[in-house]
Amino acid sequence: MEGTSFADVWQDVFLTQPAPPQWLIIATGVIALVVVAVRGPWRVARNVVTIAHEGGHALVALLSGRQLTGIRLHSDTSGVTVSRGRPHGIGMILTVFAGYVTPSLVGLAAILLLLGDRITALLWISILLLAAMLLLIRNVYGVVSVVGTGAVVFLVSWFMPSEVQAVFAYLFTWFLLLAGVRPVFELQAQRVRQPSPHSDADQLARLTGIPGTAWVVLFGLVNLAVLALGVWLLLF
Repeated sequence: MEGTSFADVWQDVFLTQPAPPQWLIIATGVIALVVVAVRGPWRVARNVVTIAHEGGHALVALLSGRQLTGIRLHSDTSGVTVSRGRPHGIGMILTVFAGYVTPSLVGLAAILLLLGDRITALLWISILLLAAMLLLIRNVYGVVSVVGTGAVVFLVSWFMPSEVQAVFAYLFTWFLLLAGVRPVFELQAQRVRQPSPHSDADQLARLTGIPGTAWVVLFGLVNLAVLALGVWLLLF
């Protein structure tokens, strides 16, 4: 990024950048698929999904008028968002529901910026969202996870040429779209293997009377639909 003053920086942020060629967009999608499908890379990259997941809970909690207490991210890639308010009702239902669909929806929002060739803007909006989330983190691992993710995005956006920024942005977007699906299958597998009343699906079951498995199916349908739309927008 060439700007030196604050005004120059923001002018550079919202400039348009040329999209990479179609073959490179496809290649970044394949790489993202490998990251999601292979256990080793997924174990590390899943922290990004957890950040988006808990961020979704937090945002909807605030929008529904709940008082947000804090967010904790754990080294096993689990997380928890604590808010205060009515323990039932539509606000609570939407807050709990938001987690598993947020990564996919964030990926879809990223596509809209990419289609407008606002690649640097996508990276800096991501940085600002991470900075806002950092204010709510209440444990050391969570701080390290959010700061580390933000640092990677910042370094790419500040020091890398536009071509590298484009590759990174498309890889990040593909990852969110694809990564939204796998945790839903992991959720159901965990519910079968080790049932817990604290999973999002089982909390929704208590709040609505609708079985937890039905909520898992709904999570999956939403994320698969978003993935299909994302593939269509990016490739066709």
